[in-house]
Amino acid sequence: MTQPPPIALTIAGSDCSAGAGIQADLKTFQHFGVHGLSAITSVIAETPHEVRRLEHVAMPLLQDQIHILLDSYPVHAIKTGLLPTRMCIIALAEILKNHDIPLVIDPVTIASTGNPLADADAGSSLCSRLLPISTLVTPNIPEAETILQRKITSVSDLESAARDISNKHQTSCLLKGGHLPGVTEHVDILWHDNTAHLFRHPHIDIPDGIHGTGCTLSSAITAGIALGQSLENATENAINYVQNLISHAHTWHHHGKTIQSLGW
Repeated sequence: MTQPPPIALTIAGSDCSAGAGIQADLKTFQHFGVHGLSAITSVIAETPHEVRRLEHVAMPLLQDQIHILLDSYPVHAIKTGLLPTRMCIIALAEILKNHDIPLVIDPVTIASTGNPLADADAGSSLCSRLLPISTLVTPNIPEAETILQRKITSVSDLESAARDISNKHQTSCLLKGGHLPGVTEHVDILWHDNTAHLFRHPHIDIPDGIHGTGCTLSSAITAGIALGQSLENATENAINYVQNLISHAHTWHHHGKTIQSLGW
């Protein structure tokens, strides 16, 4: 009998344009040979250029999605994306604290368009309730600045910020350096087991309007963890995967608009 693939669960928002959120996560799990499950926190009417409408899933329905999946499947790793409210985060923390499953947190609060996706008080609840039970958190620079309440302006700041987030919240931290301006080489820093692991890659101009790189990176790491890879190897493989998707981005022209997506 063929051995079934490992299972990963994504708990995130649904992006109807399929470039981010649940849809990006499931594509990524499939690429790495991992069976993907999903629990939807919000439904978002959006494209890479516009967030038109967002509605949260009712809390009992969200809880039932997670409970039935954890009761029915041997889940090897979990990732979270958009957790839009304080109550959503508290409910999720109460469920996951009773399960010894690796947890990757992508602290999504704002869309690539700049539209807020999470309530103002969601960030503090994320830090106090979920980060301490997580395996890894994957902030970009603006998200890390929010967590730490300080600015990050240089490569040297990246390492100290990743270390401080890790130490304060007792989790590993991958701090993504893609928002640093004026650099020809980006550095992502994984602080894990009291050690900084640096991942360098050349700057690639991301076509205007592409979104979902953060979702895809965190779900690729989650897939690697589900497959039994070390956190360092899962991170390196995920970064290389996202770099390749950016390099092979797709472009469509429709009704006078240009829409672009990662090169799935």
